Formats: sequence, structure tokens, C-alpha cells
Amino acid sequence: MIYRTIIFLLINFAALGLGGLFTSKGVSSAWYQQINKAPWTPPGWVFGAAWFTIMICFSVYMAALWTKDKNHTILILLFVIQWILNVAWNPLFFYFHLPLVALVTITLLTLLVGFLLFSNLTYNGSYSWLLVPYFVWLLIATSLNGFIVLKN
Repeated sequence: MIYRTIIFLLINFAALGLGGLFTSKGVSSAWYQQINKAPWTPPGWVFGAAWFTIMICFSVYMAALWTKDKNHTILILLFVIQWILNVAWNPLFFYFHLPLVALVTITLLTLLVGFLLFSNLTYNGSYSWLLVPYFVWLLIATSLNGFIVLKN
């Protein structure tokens, strides 16, 4: 399981790195600074800390699920779709300034992660708790993105 966890860590942190290419300049951009943001928007450092923790938990979750799941094709397909949606959100929002398209993307990501969580609750046992931070964070991030769509 350690080998699989390392593989998932590398893939997930690659996603964070790609997203970071768009986020770092996007947060300081005039466009982002001038839009109306939700009053519950956390300080910038929270995003980095949250994603760091989430990706560690998600990697362990996926490695554990891999050992229990017999249909690796479906699992990998869901993981790849999750990865693409996760990476795609950053340029859609911060680079292309398409908050509505980004909202659709993050909503799909939230639904997919929710599906992974709830469809494997009993199957993946206590490892399922490791996916809860990802799901909760996506609910918060979706609400932040939704606020921006509604108020700008």
C-alpha cells in the first residue's frame, strides 16, 4: 500500500502544481481583486494548507481503495476524471475568468468526490474518513465560486 500511496501522492501533487501555475498570478490579478467575494472566503494561506492536507488524505484513501476494489478500470477512470476536473478549475477561473464554467466544473468535481465517498463508505471502511476533508472543502469552494457567479 505504501508504493501505491506514493504513486497517488505524486499524481495528486502534480495536479496541485499545475493548478498553482494559474492560481498564484490569478489571486493577485486585478480581476480577482476587484470581484465581489463571499464574506466567508478564508485567508489565502488556508487554501494551500487545505489542499496539502487533502491531497495526502486523498492519496492514502485511493491507495486503500485500490487494494479493495476489484474493478480498477472504473476506479482509474473516476480518478482521472477527478484529476482533470480539479486541474481544469484553476485556469477556467483564474486565467480565462470564466467563473460560471468554473462553477460547473467544481460542481461536477464535488459530485464525483461525493460519489466516491458515499459509494465506498462501507467498502473502504475507516479509510473513508480520509475523503471527508476533500468533500467538505469542495462544498465550501463551490459555495465561494457560486457566490462570485451570483454577485458579479
